[in-house]
Order: sequence, then structure tokens, then C-alpha cells
Amino acid sequence: MVQEGANLQSDAGAVLALIAQRRLRGRRFVLAIAGPPGAGKSTLAEAVTDALNRDDAQTAALLPMDGFHLDNRLLDARGLRARKGAPETFDSAGFAATLARIRANEDDVIHPVFDRTRDIAIAGAGLVAAGSQPDVIVVEGNYLLLDNAPWNRLAESFDATVFLAPPVEELERRLVQRWVDHGHEPQAARARALGNDIPTALLVLEKSRPADLILGARPERAVF
Repeated sequence: MVQEGANLQSDAGAVLALIAQRRLRGRRFVLAIAGPPGAGKSTLAEAVTDALNRDDAQTAALLPMDGFHLDNRLLDARGLRARKGAPETFDSAGFAATLARIRANEDDVIHPVFDRTRDIAIAGAGLVAAGSQPDVIVVEGNYLLLDNAPWNRLAESFDATVFLAPPVEELERRLVQRWVDHGHEPQAARARALGNDIPTALLVLEKSRPADLILGARPERAVF
């Protein structure tokens, strides 16, 4: 999800300042960037990772939670295809285990990556190498701070946390536009967003734990 250039630069600068404040050289540092769908997590995470690697080549690696989407065949078998993107449509245990291995930094960790064009997770498409580089891991996803089981077990996995929460009206616009960009007519795009994406956004906004850094307006309750 594209963010305005000035906002992206400002947000990335704030995240980089948080990393500089908390990071200890010689120890792997894991940063979580969480927020509802459409908040711009992927764009911000990529900008932060790129900035870190420009300053110190190969110091950072990116781990998107989206790679742990369940396959559509599993979702169909469980009657969850229409809920794709909801908490129960991810391999939360696999994600937690992968994150634990990355933190331990004992072996190279190969992980899946989500292909949005084909709407599937690609096994073995990502790599976080063991050793002194990378020593900053930027993790991004909707549910990293969700205070519901089993996601709340991730609380001790992160050295610093960021929560992205644009105004709810902007989230709605982005989520509808996302489906338009995928070829849906505006009315159908709005129906898709209202049926699944926006309820997911509300869950994340209302049930996520406080972060070290909050970017954007995070309402106590949002109503679409």
C-alpha cells in the first residue's frame, strides 16, 4: 500500500531513530511493524530495511508475516476462503517457530514469501542468514501485536514495536482501492472491503497491544 512520499520519509525516520536508540551492536535485533490491512506496513518495512542496508550493507533483513497465509485449498476445506487474511487463516505456529529460529541465530532460516499476484505463499522463497549480518530483522504483519491467543505469545519476540494506524476513513479508501486495482468494479470492491478487510482492520485497531512507537491516529473505536 503506497504512502505519500513525505509521510513515508518521516515515518521511516522515526522508526530508524527507535532502532538506533534500542539496538545493541553484536546482538540480533528484531523490530515489529504492525497495523491493520491498508496501513502501509509493507511499504514502511521495505523503506526501513533499504535505509539500514544503504548505511551498512546487509545489516537488515525483512520477514513479512504474509508468507504464512494458509493455502487456498486448506482455506476451502475449512470454509475460510472468504475470511482470507483473518487471524485464523495464517499458520501462526509456523510463523512463531520461524521467528524463534531467527532470534536464536544458530542456522540459516528459509521462510515462505507471499505472492500477491498469484494469491499464494511460495515455500522456500526467503532467507535470513545466520551470523553477524543481518543483525536487524524487520518483521511486518497485521497481528504482531494482537492481544489474542495465539498471537499474544509473540510479545517477547520483539526488541521494539511500531504500530501504524492511519485515519479510519483513509484505511477504508485504501482497502476499497486495493480491490479496484485487482480488477473489481467499485461497488464489488467496496463489498469485498466491507465484508472482510474492514472487520479485520477494526480487530487490529481495537485489540492490539500498545507499541513503542505509534504512527498515525489510533482511535479507541472505529466505525465504518
